[in-house]
Amino acid sequence: MGISSPFKDQTHPYTLFKKLLPYALYALFPIALLRLYLHPPSLPQSPIDPLPNVNPIIFPSSSSSFSSSPSHEEESAYEIPCDYTNGKWVRDKLGPLYNGTSCGTIKDGQNCISHGRSDLGYLYWRWKPDKCQLPRFEPKTFLQILRNKNLAFVGDSMARNQLESLLCMLATVSTPDLVYRDGEDNKFRRWHFPSHNISVSIHWSPFLVRGIEKSNSGPNYNKLYLDYVDERWAGDMDRMDMIVLSIGHWFLHPAVFYEGDSVLGCHYCPGLNHTEVGFYEVFGKAFRTTLKTIAERRGANGNPIDVIVTTFSPSHFEGDWDKAGACPKTRPFKEGEKLLEGMDADMRRVEVEEVEAAKANTEQFPGFRVEALDVTKLSLMRPDGHPGPYMHPFPFANGVKDRVQNDCVHWCLPGPVDTWNQILLEVMKRWDDQSRRQV
Repeated sequence: MGISSPFKDQTHPYTLFKKLLPYALYALFPIALLRLYLHPPSLPQSPIDPLPNVNPIIFPSSSSSFSSSPSHEEESAYEIPCDYTNGKWVRDKLGPLYNGTSCGTIKDGQNCISHGRSDLGYLYWRWKPDKCQLPRFEPKTFLQILRNKNLAFVGDSMARNQLESLLCMLATVSTPDLVYRDGEDNKFRRWHFPSHNISVSIHWSPFLVRGIEKSNSGPNYNKLYLDYVDERWAGDMDRMDMIVLSIGHWFLHPAVFYEGDSVLGCHYCPGLNHTEVGFYEVFGKAFRTTLKTIAERRGANGNPIDVIVTTFSPSHFEGDWDKAGACPKTRPFKEGEKLLEGMDADMRRVEVEEVEAAKANTEQFPGFRVEALDVTKLSLMRPDGHPGPYMHPFPFANGVKDRVQNDCVHWCLPGPVDTWNQILLEVMKRWDDQSRRQV
């Protein structure tokens, strides 16, 4: 016989609490979730930047429209341009937009495919900048931005190389008409795109400033007058909306330099009673005179003009220019395999410094914009992109010759020089959007 509890028929309060607690929690749980959804708590900010040294890169589109003025933060982010200077060449299965037979404007000596070059691997690389992306060239976008305008390439044969690359890429969507040609080797030419009323021209001027080129019948040195631009191109400046300047290799030749009526000095002029001054300072003076003249003639009178300076393009001779293996590489250099140094680095440095100095003075020339198209390093890393012996048709058709002329300066078309125009388009897109925001 057990002992009866005096509470046998009564529920203890603690027992009741234990029974009801689970049901209360089940009821409160969805209410808590609903509150968290409607009123999320603020999380503390970490004092450590998870992505150090990474700047926001905004790629403007030429078709962008702005319904309201951007905030200061948005504008600051937008103004940070992509740095295309450093990067690497990576494989690209897409290849070029055009080939050697689909474009009729390629200079014969740069048409490597039609001249029999069989190792076509050099066509399947693209430049990948370290901290951003370089979009594939968009011919329609380029033509749309340039509608009703005149683009002029001014300089030496590298300017022509870049011009012909651009014409070939644009011709994939709109065929240009050659409307003007003049001078030996057609050094002055102009094309017209009826679809967009665009003129694209080339003006031979290997010094940009006034010069007398050496000749077989005269002195074996050039004469440069550093105080004056070459009016053969500058005389047409009023009809130009954008100018691409590209010079360099002609400054390596023997020359006598003049400032005013006095001889400043010379470069490699044995037998002449002039002081050897090299060519780096003179190279900078030529750009200084040119950019100053463009700014004064166009930038100060409300007639805007955009200027691009394509930086120095290195050559890749390995030994004698008339040896079969003068530039034998068939792949790009890898990072660290070839350094930007010596003359190549100095020529680029001079150009970049002159562009930056010109930018510093743009406040007094509101219609003048200038940018350096920095292609020196990416070009240095492409020893495989030159015509080499294929500057002549089928140079080894009758067997390998002991001596054959090589071109290790200019670029095959299609080829690495197409990348220069990809970057040119990105600069134009950025400028175009800046102009839209100012309207």
